[in-house]
Parts: sequence; structure tokens; C-alpha cells
Amino acid sequence: MIDGVQTKTLRVIPDERGRLMEILRCDDQIFKKFGQVYMTTNYPGVVKAWHYHKIQTDNVCCLSGMIKVALYDAREHSPTHGETNEFFIGEHNPMLVTIPPGVYHGWKCISEKESIVVSVPTEAYNYERPDEYRLPPDTPEIPYDWVLRQGLRHG
Repeated sequence: MIDGVQTKTLRVIPDERGRLMEILRCDDQIFKKFGQVYMTTNYPGVVKAWHYHKIQTDNVCCLSGMIKVALYDAREHSPTHGETNEFFIGEHNPMLVTIPPGVYHGWKCISEKESIVVSVPTEAYNYERPDEYRLPPDTPEIPYDWVLRQGLRHG
């Protein structure tokens, strides 16, 4: 796993009234600081990538649908420099992914319905000087292909 990336398996608690799922608590080992909470969606097949931050840590959770989260460690002095990670998260695999500064990240909606993603970054968005550095999804600088690959066959 890329140095500094953390995951937290989320527990869904159902009862006769509905479901509850804690995403991030201030007493979690994974928690650093609160900046803001926002929601974003992706239509099926849409890729939102690549970007990284110099200051903020991102905490990403998919509440509805499924997304493929891809990470690339571009930090020159990192022990995992050049590594990629991939996580499939959403309603069939509830998980929080924590992404440290300097790690490029993005995701693709892999479900047949729109995905709903909640992000809890450690910093509030600065409209005058955004801490956001972007590359296009198909950049040759990152060795990753967003094409959905056929999975393993069972049986």
C-alpha cells in the first residue's frame, strides 16, 4: 500500500427503521483534522482524475453506487514512489480511503447507477488559492489505465 494511505472498513448497522453507518469519527486513529464535508456524484463510466494536494489529506467514502478509486504516489522521497493502488468502494464494499498530500487520486463510477461520494478533507476549500493540482485522466505521467478490466471467473 502507498505510504500514508489508510483504509477503514465501514460497518452498516441495519434495523427495522433503516440503516446507520459511521464514516469518520474524531476518535478514529485515521482522523487528523476537520476542514469541510462535501458530496459529489459521478455518472456511470465517468472518470474524475487526476489531482493531488500539497496540504490537505482527503477522506473519501462512496455511499451509493460503486467507484474504482485509483492512487499514484508521485512523492519523490516516498518509500512507495511510483506505486499505484486501486480500491473498489461503495454500497457493496463500504470503506473509507484516506489519501495523504502528494498522492494523485481519482475515481471512476463502475456501477450502472450514479455514484454518490462524500469527502471529508482536512482543509476547507480555498477559493482564492486552491490546494489542487491536476492532470488529465489519460496523462502519460501516471502509469494507470482507467479501462474496466474483466474480473476473475469463479466456478
